[in-house]
Amino acid sequence: MVLAEKECPPNDYVEPHKYVFMECPGCSGILLGYSEYAMFSPTEEGWADPSRLWPEPREYFDICIPSLVRRSLEDARKCFQARVYTASAVMCGRAIEAICKDKTNEKTLHKGLKKLKVDAVIDDRLYSWGEALRKERNIGAHASEDTVSKQDAQDIFDFAKAIAEYVYVMAEKFDAYEQRKQKKMKT
Repeated sequence: MVLAEKECPPNDYVEPHKYVFMECPGCSGILLGYSEYAMFSPTEEGWADPSRLWPEPREYFDICIPSLVRRSLEDARKCFQARVYTASAVMCGRAIEAICKDKTNEKTLHKGLKKLKVDAVIDDRLYSWGEALRKERNIGAHASEDTVSKQDAQDIFDFAKAIAEYVYVMAEKFDAYEQRKQKKMKT
C-alpha cells in the first residue's frame, strides 16, 4: 500500500522520477521505492512499477542449488547481518562442505575441495577461493583467539556464493546452452 509519494520533475541532470513510501503487505514494515516516468509504447506512458531501495531486497539463491547448500548460505547471511562474522564464516564452510559431499562424496572440506579441482568441477581460482574459505571457517570452527573480520566474512560469503552458483547454476546453464547448440547442428 502506498503511504506517500514525492514526484521530482526533470532537469538538466535527471529524468522525471518519484520516491514512494509504502507499507509491506506481509509484515507492515515501511519500504522506500523509486520509480521513473516511462514510455511504454508510442501511445502509452506513465510511472513504471517502483523498485525497492530500502530495505535492500532479500537475495534468493537459485533453486538449482541444493537445499542444504542454500540453507547454509542463508544462515551465513543471517549471521553476517547479526554481525556474528565468525559464525557466518562457519556457515559458509558448511555450504561448501555440502557441495563437496554432493559432488565428491568426500567427508572433509579439504579433501572435497581437492577432488572438485581434480575432477574439473572447479578451476584453480575457485579452488583458491575454497581454500581461503576453509581456512577462515577453521578459525570459527576451532577454539582459538582468532576472529573473522567483517570484511573477511563478506569476502568468504561472496566466495561461497560464487562457488555454489558456478557448480550448480552456471554448469546447468552451460549444459543447456550446449544441448541447444548440438540440437541446432543436427537439424
